[in-house]
Amino acid sequence: MWKKPWGYKEGFICGAGLFVTGLLLQWSVGGIRWGLFAWPVNIIVLVLFLLLLAGMHGLRKRVYCFGWLSHYTAAVSSLVCVAAITVIMGLVRQVPSTHPSADVIGFSKMLSFGPFVLLYVWLVAVLGMTILRAAIPFNVRKIPFLLNHAGLFVALLTATLGNADMQRLKMITQLGKTEWRAIDEGGKLTELPLAVELKEFTIHEYPPKLMLIDNETGQALPKDMPEHLLLEEKVERGKLLDWDISIFQTIPMAASVATEDTLKFTEFHSMGAAYAVYLKAVNTASGQSKEGWVSCGSFMFPYKALRLSEQTSLVMPEREPQRFVSAVTVYTQAGDVVEDTIEVNRPLKISGWNIYQLSYDETKGRWSDVSVFELVRDPWLPAVYAGIIMMVLGAVCLFVNAPKGKEERKEETV
Repeated sequence: MWKKPWGYKEGFICGAGLFVTGLLLQWSVGGIRWGLFAWPVNIIVLVLFLLLLAGMHGLRKRVYCFGWLSHYTAAVSSLVCVAAITVIMGLVRQVPSTHPSADVIGFSKMLSFGPFVLLYVWLVAVLGMTILRAAIPFNVRKIPFLLNHAGLFVALLTATLGNADMQRLKMITQLGKTEWRAIDEGGKLTELPLAVELKEFTIHEYPPKLMLIDNETGQALPKDMPEHLLLEEKVERGKLLDWDISIFQTIPMAASVATEDTLKFTEFHSMGAAYAVYLKAVNTASGQSKEGWVSCGSFMFPYKALRLSEQTSLVMPEREPQRFVSAVTVYTQAGDVVEDTIEVNRPLKISGWNIYQLSYDETKGRWSDVSVFELVRDPWLPAVYAGIIMMVLGAVCLFVNAPKGKEERKEETV
């Protein structure tokens, strides 16, 4: 052990030593607080780390450990150790950074877990030393190798150090009002260099559906695979289990009106209107029939179910949103005014911010006058993308410069 040249045994012992050291740091001073690495600390750390790698590369012939870090045994050992702890990360449920760890060791907050960070730094250091060894002296044939490794180095390093500068905020806006404040994960209110005015909020819903439920448990029937009848346009008949259902009247925008002996629905083209149908259900086995109104209700009107028997009722669940869109006007400190729409998976990008549609007032549904946005700013993201592009270019170069086929090699030898 520890006889030159070092191999995999020494590499895995280094990994175990870093893991134990990380555990001692974790239990003594706590996890890594990435907030301390916000600008300009992260750029200072980046410069110092690069200078450290350059110094280690210059002393590689005098200090054996530095030279070994660019050897393939060190690369494989570090990669295996990081892969192993990453598998643990995938198996243990992770909690948000603002929450306490869910386990004693700290596996549930892996990104700030001491052993994970030390092993990660080891891997990046090995990657950097390998790049320096291959780049000096420079050879054109090594360009694909350098692009692959340098791209991975850039992506890993900038994604880690840039994490402290990333902002993820939640903004709640009301119809017709302008909002320039948002809250972070810890509930802290932050004033932004831009303001959002909500002009209009629209929800497109899936067609309503009818379902049978158990009166005692409230579970949809059948229990293993609930059935439903989708009330699309021109649907007048359907069947749920042993019940034949006939639709007599459909009111997409209705209000409930209480009479002396029952509850009925009428046209109501205003806020809070609910979907309602008048139907008749006939049991094919017993011949029993029931008819009446069924509605999903809204924040203004209660839902209405039709009791078919002592065990079963016919209900209309709340309509599911298919697509919700916010029409907004965004004002920036630079004086720009942008009018656009924001919806799920279609954010608005402006002044370095990505504005995502997050939620709305679910109690009001389609009549919501509130729209919730998520604002994300990651100034280091272009550097991460640059690293990924470098890796792609390296892969393309490797493909182009791949060894030629047997026939081509034979032609060259002739």
